[in-house]
Amino acid sequence: MKTSISLLIKKAAVIIAILASSCFIYGFKPGMGDQEWLNWSNKCLTESFNPPPDIALKKWELTLTNDYFLRLRKTYQHDRQEYFSFNLHRLNNVEYLGSDTTGILKLSTLTDDIIVQTYEDPKGDLDSMATTIDLPVKHMSPARLDSLKTALNYFKTRDL
Repeated sequence: MKTSISLLIKKAAVIIAILASSCFIYGFKPGMGDQEWLNWSNKCLTESFNPPPDIALKKWELTLTNDYFLRLRKTYQHDRQEYFSFNLHRLNNVEYLGSDTTGILKLSTLTDDIIVQTYEDPKGDLDSMATTIDLPVKHMSPARLDSLKTALNYFKTRDL
């Protein structure tokens, strides 16, 4: 009699443990969602972007927006600005040239899908299109690069 009660208690404990672990495991999402990928991508790009040491460069902004646009704005002294923008749906290739410490992240599209604009330029404002944008970066380990490529490809395939 004692063995049958202890056997029932052991079976109940095992079933409860299985149910509890299942609830714990399946209570979490299997992967990152849009907002997590967006936050991570912006953090990675901001920490890794390495503009050349140009004393005329006052500030820069590199962001990936909620509508999957990658935007880079450089503001120089005398308020001259350079602006680059493209939708990640048009991204064709991500290539990295360099080492773990410094390099160039080359983002390319199939056609002229990258908007290039200048404002307040003494030579005149420019509106044109390009197929590549080169981002100087630092501290881009192979694992970080692979993760960034995964994030960019994730946004490339997302519906608007």
